[in-house]
Amino acid sequence: MKHFINIKNIPSRDLKKIILDAKKRKISRKNFNTLDVDNDSPLKGKLLIQMFEKSSLRTRLSFYIAIKQLSGGALTLRPDELHLKKGGESLADTAKIISTFGSAFMLRTDSEQKLNILKKYMTIPLINGLSPKSHPTQVLSDVFTIEEIKKKPISKLQICWIGDSNNVLNSLIEASVKFSFKLNIGCPKKYEPNRDLLNWAKKNKSNIKIFNNSKKAATGSDVVFTDKVVSMNDKVNKFKKIKDFKNFKVTSMIMSCAKKDAIFLHCLPRGSEVSNDVFFGKKSKVFQQALNRIYVQKSILLYCFEKLR
Repeated sequence: MKHFINIKNIPSRDLKKIILDAKKRKISRKNFNTLDVDNDSPLKGKLLIQMFEKSSLRTRLSFYIAIKQLSGGALTLRPDELHLKKGGESLADTAKIISTFGSAFMLRTDSEQKLNILKKYMTIPLINGLSPKSHPTQVLSDVFTIEEIKKKPISKLQICWIGDSNNVLNSLIEASVKFSFKLNIGCPKKYEPNRDLLNWAKKNKSNIKIFNNSKKAATGSDVVFTDKVVSMNDKVNKFKKIKDFKNFKVTSMIMSCAKKDAIFLHCLPRGSEVSNDVFFGKKSKVFQQALNRIYVQKSILLYCFEKLR
């Protein structure tokens, strides 16, 4: 049994195994319908319990379909339905009960502390579906998508992030170390990434450059990422923050600074941080990116159950 909470805590060899397994499983399903079960039915009889403390579309759908394709089942709990919210039951007791009934637990949470407590008391795999500081399942799927489209290891590519220093970027920074790829970050000076995380990355021989200019960040890149400027975790003056990022919108001009065959990615949902012509343009792969969550989620589940092929 293994947890999947943060990319930085998972060995590179295991992350690469997950990507490789996802590639094989996607190829093997070419003529399958959405809920057709994989031929090997690796998680028959397993129950994935999910709970969402934050809004979710792609994570909710992809994990539900992922466990179904692996021949398991899924049950989604609402926080306001549990004694944890209304009855005062402790998080430790909740963790033990979920461990008794379920085979794995995926949580999309508003608290890093909750993840730490659950990890301490759970006897089944715990998967971080998003937390304030991390979005590991999203970013691992993004690595998969990039390698699928570019048909080469991500270690040979230059990745660019333009936008806020949020949980997705945190996981992307961790991934840049684990997969050894170049990462350019374009953001306003006062919105630069967490210094402790950057120090960790530096100690682990990262190749990260920070620019306070979006054009310079995008120059020569193979992939350009962005995300909503005002995310779900933000408790800020939204109008002021949007104004601060007015020069960090991904437009066709920014994309022209990247390589000619560069692609655009966005974890969604989108806001004003990308122009419509880029979002709906030929370089945009956002819907392929979203669909690929299913395949990587499947391999993450298999990793947690120690059943990777």
